[in-house]
Amino acid sequence: MFTPYGKKNIIQALFFSIFFIALSLILPPFTATLTTILAFGFLVFNLQFFRDPERKVPEKPNILISPADGKVVLINQVQHHPFINGPAWQVCIFMSPINVHINRIPISGRVTHLKYIPGQFLMAFDDDSSLQNERNEIGIEHENFNVFFTQISGFVARRIICELQIGNPVTIGKRFGMIKFGSRVDVFFPKSLSLNVNVGDKTRSGETILAEYS
Repeated sequence: MFTPYGKKNIIQALFFSIFFIALSLILPPFTATLTTILAFGFLVFNLQFFRDPERKVPEKPNILISPADGKVVLINQVQHHPFINGPAWQVCIFMSPINVHINRIPISGRVTHLKYIPGQFLMAFDDDSSLQNERNEIGIEHENFNVFFTQISGFVARRIICELQIGNPVTIGKRFGMIKFGSRVDVFFPKSLSLNVNVGDKTRSGETILAEYS
């Protein structure tokens, strides 16, 4: 299954590959082989990048799940987060180009904050990227607390997709967007929640439990 967000990219990659494979027919053998390999590799890269596998939210109450596939590169304690309205955990998930890049809702509630911020394109694993890179902030009001998360572009990523709007009711595990070609997602939630991941852990969007609450 492939995401509709990547339809244009996949079609472009297909035509690009067909063109260069056809061109290889009139090139010298070594150049033709290299051209064919590169063209095929480019197509395969786009197909794997825009894959969109089904995910099943754990059948467990009172959980906050990961909005992204990737690796936990930083866990930080924030003294005061304005949207959380108090001390918060910050969990940073780095998404490499080989990860599934579809983003999912981490907790059910209502979208009450949505802000796109233009910026730079530092490496996504750079700590400064959360404040300087192009990003999209999303705030969800759960019935008992708030959750805040940010889609952050990376060095390669140049487009953030988010289908949410202010006032939208959202359901845990539902797709809402993606970041194209390498990125990072930072999640902030109250310190009162019980943290369920460590630095270095791998996450799966819609399935990995980041935290639990009572």
